Amino acid sequence: MNLLVFTSRTGRTRQVPLSPRPVLLVSLAVLALVFVAGLLAGRISQPEEEPAIIAELRATLEAQQDELAAIRDQSGRNLDALAIRLGQLSAHITRLDALGQRLVTMADLEDGEFNFGSMPPQGGPDPVEDAASLRSGEISVLLDELEYQIADRTRQLDVLEALLFNRRLNDEVRLEGRPIRGGWTSSGYGYRTDPFTGKRAFHSGLDFVSPAGSDVLAIAAGVVTFSGKRANYGYLIEIDHGNGLVTRYGHNTENLVTVGDAVKKGEVIALVGSTGRSTAPHVHLEVIENGRHVNPRQYLK
Repeated sequence: MNLLVFTSRTGRTRQVPLSPRPVLLVSLAVLALVFVAGLLAGRISQPEEEPAIIAELRATLEAQQDELAAIRDQSGRNLDALAIRLGQLSAHITRLDALGQRLVTMADLEDGEFNFGSMPPQGGPDPVEDAASLRSGEISVLLDELEYQIADRTRQLDVLEALLFNRRLNDEVRLEGRPIRGGWTSSGYGYRTDPFTGKRAFHSGLDFVSPAGSDVLAIAAGVVTFSGKRANYGYLIEIDHGNGLVTRYGHNTENLVTVGDAVKKGEVIALVGSTGRSTAPHVHLEVIENGRHVNPRQYLK
């Protein structure tokens, strides 16, 4: 094999003989260069496809991360909502406990019968091996049911409290009993022989004999409308009980309440005396109904 060599300087061409081995080596080298060039060309074209795949994977990952974050956020909101509802129900239950304890006191029930300071007794032989935890939806349903029951019980207890309060209020303002702790009645209501003149005169109340300085008691709850000296009554106390009823307690040696005071049934309001038009220590009790004197006995049964 000959290699033609052209010389530009002389313009002549000459032949150079070549052996087969060097030609083979050169051919292999050329083929190797072509192969490497092809690989490089492939490598250069692949980066245009790889970023698209990577971008798609990254987008999928980001979407999954966003979905996970949304689930966590939703779970957090659900827990917050449950916590708020539990707090509201706890406040309602606390109010129910206080209301129930107040009703127990008002109704004079035994402490052991309704104890609002502890959990109610519960139990049973039910097995716990197969017990399953409640799901979020089931908890929500139970909370709804509990909230309804609490609201219903609250309404019922409010009505019961109002009834008990009215009954207790009626008991307090109802005139009954005597204005002294011990003693006897020395003069009744109506016409009698006046102890000072000996003539027939109308007596507008009841006289209750009791030792000087002993307690004078209010026979019903009310508000003091007069406390002081008044003509023949001596030291007098007048109490308004509402519904047109007024009581008067006369001849006291000392008044212990003043105008505007709210008094309870059985409260000590004065001390027995003999002031005013009186022959000896006693309490003169009057009952006035709608501006007219009535016999106190009908209220003191």
